[in-house]
Amino acid sequence: MPINTVEMIGKSLDTLFDETEFLNEIQDQNREKAFRALRSILSTPNHVAKSFLRVTLENEEVIRIPAFRVQHNNILGPYKGGIRFHESVHEDEVINLATLMTLKNALHEVPFGGGKGGIVIDPRKYNMRELNLISRKYVQYFSDILGPDKDIPAPDVGTSEREMDWMMGEFKSIHPGESYRGSFTGKSVVNGGSLGRREATGKGVYYSFRYLLHDFIEEKETWLTERENAAAKNLLLHKDKRLQVAIQGFGNVGSVAALEAHQCKLLNNKVVAVSDHNVALYNKDGLDIPTLVKYTSKHQRDLPKTTDELQAAGINASIRAREELLTLDIDVLLLAALEDQIHEGNMEQIKANIIVEAANAPINNTADDYLNKNGVIIIPDILANAGGAIVSYFEWLQGRETQFYSEKEVYTKLYEKMKATFDIVYPNYFSEPLTLRQHCYRHAVMKLSMILYRQGKLY
Repeated sequence: MPINTVEMIGKSLDTLFDETEFLNEIQDQNREKAFRALRSILSTPNHVAKSFLRVTLENEEVIRIPAFRVQHNNILGPYKGGIRFHESVHEDEVINLATLMTLKNALHEVPFGGGKGGIVIDPRKYNMRELNLISRKYVQYFSDILGPDKDIPAPDVGTSEREMDWMMGEFKSIHPGESYRGSFTGKSVVNGGSLGRREATGKGVYYSFRYLLHDFIEEKETWLTERENAAAKNLLLHKDKRLQVAIQGFGNVGSVAALEAHQCKLLNNKVVAVSDHNVALYNKDGLDIPTLVKYTSKHQRDLPKTTDELQAAGINASIRAREELLTLDIDVLLLAALEDQIHEGNMEQIKANIIVEAANAPINNTADDYLNKNGVIIIPDILANAGGAIVSYFEWLQGRETQFYSEKEVYTKLYEKMKATFDIVYPNYFSEPLTLRQHCYRHAVMKLSMILYRQGKLY
C-alpha cells in the first residue's frame, strides 16, 4: 500500500514523546494524555463529505458519479488541497492525501490546513461540455463547505486551470456578492490566477533535487565527508558526475521538471528517458525535451507512440514499454505519475540511487523501507512537490490584495520558501538515523502539535 500518513504521524509522535524539551510544560500522566490526543486529532479528518453527482450527458443519459471532499485539519488556516479527476479515486485515498496536505503545509510554513477532493471519472471519456457540467455540479454539491476562508481547492491529477476557472465561476454564481477570487487557486492568469502557478510544482520538484546536488554539496562537502551514513556517501558519489535522469509521467509536473533539467547549467545532467500512460522513450545521449514538450502540447499531452510519430516530430529515441523506465540503469528517477509505482514487485530492480517523488505516494511502504536501507536517497513528496501548494498560497494572497506578482517574483518567493525548509531537513537527514521522509514528517508533526497545544486543543 502507499505510504500511510497515519502510521508516519504515529512514529513521529513516538520520537517526540521522549524529547523532554518538546512541550516541556506537559509532564507525567498529562503528557501521555496530551500525546494520545495529538495522535487522535492528527490521524483522523475533521470532515469527510461524499456525494453522487447527477449528470446528464449529451446523449441525454443520466448518470451518478461519486465525488469526495475531505477536510483533514484547519488548525493552521483554511483547508487547502487539489481536486483530482481519475477513475481510481476512492475515499481512503482522498483521506490519506488530505492528511498529507496538512503535513505539507505545516512543513513549508504555509498558513493552510489540509484538504483534498476527487471525482471518480476518466476525464478522457467525456467531452468538454460534459466536463464543464461535472465541474459545476461538484461546486453545487459542496458549495456550503467551500470558500476563500473555508476550503480552497486547486488542480490535481486530471484537472487544470480550465476546471478551476469553471468552478470559480460556479461558486461566484451560487454566492453573489461574496468574495470569490480566493475560492479556487490554480486558475488561468486572466481569471485571477498567479503567474507561474502552472509550472510551480514541476519547478519546485527539480529545485529540491538541484539544491541537494549543487547548493547543499557546495556548502556542506567537508561536513558530509565526516558523516557515516550511506546516504551521505551516496550523495558525494554523485558530485560532478554526468547524471542520467529518467522521468515517469510527462504531464504538467513531469514535463516542467524535464525542461528545468534540460536547461540547468548548475548540474551536469541529461534526461535520457521519459514516459506517459502509453509509452516510454529512451536515448542514452539525452532526449530533445523542448521538442517533446511542443509535441505533447499539440497531441492531447501524449508522447509519440510509434516510429512514424517520432520521425515526424524529429525526435531521436527508441520506444520502450512504459514500465521499463522504472528499472533503467540510470542515476536519478523522478516519479511524476500516480501513487504506488514502486512496490514489492519491482523494488529490487530499481537501479537509480536518487529518487524524487513529484507525485504523491509513488513508493509504497515496503519499497520505501527497502530502498532506504540500501542507501537510496528519496526526496519525498511532502518535501519535493509542495511548489503548487506554496504558489497557490501566493495566488490566494494576490487575490485578496488585488496586487499581482511578476513571474520572476513568484519563483523567487517559491525558491526562498522551499530553501528555508531544505536548510532544516537536509542537515538533519545526513546526521541522524532517520529517513528524509521521517525527518519531514517529524518536523511537520512538531509544528502542528505545538499549535494545537497553544490553542488549547489537547484538553
